[in-house]
Amino acid sequence: MAINEDIEKIVVQEQRLRFKRFDEDTAWQIGTRLRELGEARKLPIVIDIRLAGRQLFYCAFAGSTPDNPDWVRRKSNVVLRYLKSSYRVGRELSAKNDTLDTHRGVSPMDFAPHGGSFPIHVEGAGIIGAITVSGLPQREDHNLVVEALAGVLDQPLEGLALGPE
Repeated sequence: MAINEDIEKIVVQEQRLRFKRFDEDTAWQIGTRLRELGEARKLPIVIDIRLAGRQLFYCAFAGSTPDNPDWVRRKSNVVLRYLKSSYRVGRELSAKNDTLDTHRGVSPMDFAPHGGSFPIHVEGAGIIGAITVSGLPQREDHNLVVEALAGVLDQPLEGLALGPE
């Protein structure tokens, strides 16, 4: 799939996968759904759901590494700063043959524009947090979050998930 097609589809995902309300119970529901998917597929992932500065759900599976929580932090920082999914930011930068680094006022040690972090967008409030997975190739991390959100929000996954790269 071409970069521009990815970006267009991710924009649709971000428009369709929004919440009417979001609280601790919602975070638990999504986190539990991601955990079920990870367990069934035996994925070596870390799952993190946070509002700005407040972690609401965290889970680490066997096979995940000490690097995964740092990747979670760096990817969720991208969502909370740029108000887009981390994969979309990465694809937009790739389309321009650009990078996210100090010339943009951010450190690569604190911001990672790689797939796996998705904005928590509440209608009428905007983006209040991030749902993040780390441990798989970035496109798979992104698709796993989209799959869980589509299930929880009763959105058909068909037409939402990114196809093979």
